[in-house]
Amino acid sequence: MTLGVLAVLAMAFVMFAGFWTDWLWYRSVKYSSVFTTTLWTKIGLFAVFGLLMGLAVGLNIWLAYRLRPPLSAMSLEQQSLDRYRMGVAPFKKWVLLAVTVLVGLIAGASASGQWRTWLMWVNGVKFGQKDPQFGLDVAFYAFDLPWYRFLLAFGFAAAVLSLIAAALTHYLYGGLRITSPGARATAAATGHLSVLLGIFVSLKAVAYWLDRYGLAVKSSDFKATGNWTGLRYVDANAYLPAKTILFCIAAICAVLFFATLWRRTWQLPVIGFGLMVLSAVLIGGLYPAIVQKFQVQPNEQAKEAPYIQKNIDATRKAYAIDSTKPENYSGKSTVKAKDQLRTDADSAASYRVLDPNIVSPTFQQLEQKRKYYQFPTTLDVDRYQGRDTVIGLRELNIKGIPKRNWINDHFTYTHGYGAIMAKGTQTDANGSPVFTESGLPTTGDVGEYQQRIYYGEKTDQYSIVGGPQKELDYEENGEKTTSYKEKSGVSLSGAFNRAAYAVAFSEPQILYSGAIGEGSRILYNRTPKERVEAVAPWLTIDGDAYPAVVNGRIQWIVDAYTTTNGYPYASRTTLGDTTADSLTVGNQQRAVVAQQNQVNYIRNSVKATVDAYDGTVNLYQWDTQDPVLKTWMKAFPDTVKAKSEIDGDLMEHLRYPQDMFKVQRELLTRYHVTDPAQFYSGSDAWQVPDDPTNKDGNAVPPYYLSMKMPGDTAQRFSLTTTFTPNGRPNLGGFMAVDADATSKEYGRLRLLRVTEDVPGPAQVQSKLNGLPDVAQFVRDMKGADSDIQYGNLLTVPLDGGFLYVEPVYAQGRNALYPLLKKVAVSYVDADQPDGDTTKDTTVFEDNLTDALNAVFGVDAPTKPTTPPKDGTTPPAPTSNDAALKAAIADAQKAYDAGEAALQKGDWTAYGKAQEDLQDALQRAADAGAKLKSTGTSG
Repeated sequence: MTLGVLAVLAMAFVMFAGFWTDWLWYRSVKYSSVFTTTLWTKIGLFAVFGLLMGLAVGLNIWLAYRLRPPLSAMSLEQQSLDRYRMGVAPFKKWVLLAVTVLVGLIAGASASGQWRTWLMWVNGVKFGQKDPQFGLDVAFYAFDLPWYRFLLAFGFAAAVLSLIAAALTHYLYGGLRITSPGARATAAATGHLSVLLGIFVSLKAVAYWLDRYGLAVKSSDFKATGNWTGLRYVDANAYLPAKTILFCIAAICAVLFFATLWRRTWQLPVIGFGLMVLSAVLIGGLYPAIVQKFQVQPNEQAKEAPYIQKNIDATRKAYAIDSTKPENYSGKSTVKAKDQLRTDADSAASYRVLDPNIVSPTFQQLEQKRKYYQFPTTLDVDRYQGRDTVIGLRELNIKGIPKRNWINDHFTYTHGYGAIMAKGTQTDANGSPVFTESGLPTTGDVGEYQQRIYYGEKTDQYSIVGGPQKELDYEENGEKTTSYKEKSGVSLSGAFNRAAYAVAFSEPQILYSGAIGEGSRILYNRTPKERVEAVAPWLTIDGDAYPAVVNGRIQWIVDAYTTTNGYPYASRTTLGDTTADSLTVGNQQRAVVAQQNQVNYIRNSVKATVDAYDGTVNLYQWDTQDPVLKTWMKAFPDTVKAKSEIDGDLMEHLRYPQDMFKVQRELLTRYHVTDPAQFYSGSDAWQVPDDPTNKDGNAVPPYYLSMKMPGDTAQRFSLTTTFTPNGRPNLGGFMAVDADATSKEYGRLRLLRVTEDVPGPAQVQSKLNGLPDVAQFVRDMKGADSDIQYGNLLTVPLDGGFLYVEPVYAQGRNALYPLLKKVAVSYVDADQPDGDTTKDTTVFEDNLTDALNAVFGVDAPTKPTTPPKDGTTPPAPTSNDAALKAAIADAQKAYDAGEAALQKGDWTAYGKAQEDLQDALQRAADAGAKLKSTGTSG
């Protein structure tokens, strides 16, 4: 008995340990309300629906037993069941209780999984937009309809289980007969089962009625559009009236079943049920097929046009692309003077020759410092001091620890150290990055900051810190040790917590190790994605968290989305497929969460941060109009901070998210067309081209860079992509979004429709590969036993044409990292009537400056210049020098004016001076970026 009790207690503690450690973790990150709200919602749904299902089934079993006929009236068939009745008789109460509890537990567990559906229904906020068919607010389809469908499914399950249980009980106790002559059922059994069948048919009537609204969010395959959501002609003119008719028939049939209580015969209900089934086949199946065949197909374009228009409008609004209208861009150069083209090319963009997708090994070899550090496979692009910067964190690599054991893995080696940064637009004379932040500890442009990285993308194991065991901080002229002093993580000072974590992590040493003592804390769930997903389980997380040094701390910035698949008429997309490209395939670090989630509404509604040192998670409301976010904020109050609380330093590093952009670009391959007839024909459909720099056949990724779109006077930090017509390699469109969160036009998508025949990325890459200089370079490199790696092929609109810039890297067999060796530049524009020779020029040079000079046929400057310390050779000063000096002078004047106004207390003048200062600094940054892009030392 004692052993049995101990075994039960041990099992109970094992189950409790998971719950307790979860509670401790949520409390440690100060999001305990998320845990309690979710927990109580699940418990409530489990209890209510488990109780309802158990009562429904148990009550009908009890009622069938009470309505059993007397034993004297039983047939020989029923008398043969005596042994079963006698076997059940002593335990009938326990059998009833067991069946009731079992179905209740199953139903309750299923219902608890609907906690999101319940919270969205009870907290739903109106969209303020109505569907074009029924005139109902979109919230009905997004929040209400899923809950009603769950209730309906639960009702069907309860009715079916009750019917089966009642029928078995009636049969066991003589109310139903199968083989005996005479009546097949007693009057009591007939009435009881008829009521249950009536309830089932009533629910079917409700299902038919809800199906009417479900047509607005129904997915189907439509050859003109592919994945289609919403009503088409046949839905509105055949299925919709058919559902209404079937609802009426089902309601009448249900009344006939209920009437059996008085008529004591199933004749009329059976006839009614047969009529309902026949009607479902004829009216719900055959009639729509006839309409489709003989009314729609002969003139499908005209019939479907109004519904296609509804789908176009809804889809564009649901994916926030409704304000994006293609701008015609001829692709013909508007400037004939080559020197003017060369000058304009300097200011068109800050050409990023340092490819963050290639130079990770370079960072690794030059800045790893120790084997137990590592950089991510793909680095990130951010902005520091007005320039595009490639950044990567030196995170802990547990596999590189010199001696692996439990103490080293979890106590000694606990964190990474430092953020490494390099100029995105420049390399040194050898082709290596020009670091602006480097070393161990790092030094550089960003000043002092907390360099320890306890939370990162590569940190997937737990660490125990703050106790008797010292941690290795870093090695520089000997080992430096540290002890974690923050309150992050969960305390292990108490024996109970240690026992709970020993069980939860299946690690008994946590319970008795002497390395754990007063002050010890356990850190886990340490990747930014894990932490944000845990505190906000209702968000979909972007695949690329990126680091930024903000106010002296390293912060992971995580973009998060609110989604629904219940936006009427909006076509659905699968996130995992839509966000896949040549960088994400095989790279789990950047794979989007919920790979197979189908959605038809998405908003980048939350910007989240995770502190790399103490793991603090902050959620900020970004889209203040999103009704889905407002709904979740009602469900989980005080978890999302207001947008106004975003710090100015943090705001400078926020950017437009890649996954959102990739979803929008995929939709815009079709939905840039707003005319139903043209949309139906597909004559102007586009595709996202394959990445021409690799042979995997995956989509080209979007690229971050600072650039100017046509009509802009200054560069904007942007996210860009190209389009090609379906089945053709030429350039069909170019899109860029203002990705700078500090910009007034942040999020503005600009789409250029190329109206003339301009070579696309694959054609430019093909021509590059065919150049004699490239062939010679490849032969030389292969002769030197080196591998060639093509970098990101950047596309920039320039004076009516397009400028392609591609860095080319080489890595020798014995070299540990690739170096920038060449830069390919191609300027392409459509044929012009006068046969302009600027058309389709491709060059292959040693550096960007030479390549830009060569592509426009401009001689390199002969004026001697002073080489910078990094060994690069800058071009001659241009007009950008004067612009920079003027901007600096204006900034000084504005600063002086502000100080004078501040002393006088003239706040109006002070505000004006601050605006002038900001404008001058922006102009200085732009001019500096232009100088950097050409390698000029400003």
